[in-house]
Amino acid sequence: MTKSEICEKLFSMQDTKYRDFQAKLIPTVSPSSVIGVRTPLLRSFAKELSKSLEHGDGEGVNDFLSSIPHNYFDENQLHAFLISEQKDFDKCVILLEKFIPCIDNWATCDQLSPKVFKKKHERLFPLIEKWLSSNKTYTIRFAIGLLMQHFLDSDFNPSYLEKVAEIRSEEYYVNMMIAWYFATALAKQWESTIPYMEQKKLSPWTHNKTIQKAVESFRISPDQKEYLKSLKTRL
Repeated sequence: MTKSEICEKLFSMQDTKYRDFQAKLIPTVSPSSVIGVRTPLLRSFAKELSKSLEHGDGEGVNDFLSSIPHNYFDENQLHAFLISEQKDFDKCVILLEKFIPCIDNWATCDQLSPKVFKKKHERLFPLIEKWLSSNKTYTIRFAIGLLMQHFLDSDFNPSYLEKVAEIRSEEYYVNMMIAWYFATALAKQWESTIPYMEQKKLSPWTHNKTIQKAVESFRISPDQKEYLKSLKTRL
């Protein structure tokens, strides 16, 4: 399948009602760039294309992956799912380094989740540190998301909280991810995380948003929720 055929396939799966709904949820992209392909179909298509790569019949897929920035939001989504299916760590990182700077919305950023990272934490963490120091909104958001996904359980280290708490940004989508990270950390690593709320180490808006998201979580106990509410700060 050639690069142009991939785009044609995306349009053949278009759902105009879904397109109009989806465009409203992603304010950072032009509505005209949204084709309107539902996520399950995109994931299925990505798996199909990934198999063609594995079988040595993926020249068109490689052309597609090289043709960035894409014209359509759905192409970016497909690109993210293709990277997420990549089984070789080094190839995955090469693709990521080229693609991450092109991300222009929260949806593509958050749905970019390489499966190969699950068992490669020792190699992943230095990359996260590098991406956290980026000046690009969605590179930072992606890095925080990886810390949240991979380093809040058995591979957790309290020092990781400090790395996220130190981030200061005027970008809404960075601050929302910081709040999401700390709300999840409160659910999984309460004792290590609660001092950051007590000492108000986050920016005021992010601090309150963290509390809001934590209070909405079923993983936080009623007593913990009441305590968090007492820690709200005035903006």
